[in-house]
Amino acid sequence: MSIWRVLLSILFPPLAVLDKGCGSIVIVLILTICGWIPGVIAALIILNNPNK
Repeated sequence: MSIWRVLLSILFPPLAVLDKGCGSIVIVLILTICGWIPGVIAALIILNNPNK
């Protein structure tokens, strides 16, 4: 995970998970709409997942 991805996930979480699939984008977008912090946490968890 690069520093740019971390900064992008803090500033605009759905854009940071753009290449992880449509489901990830939708989940992070919904969480970001509900609250900025849950969206950031979800984006960082998705980006930190070693399986994908």
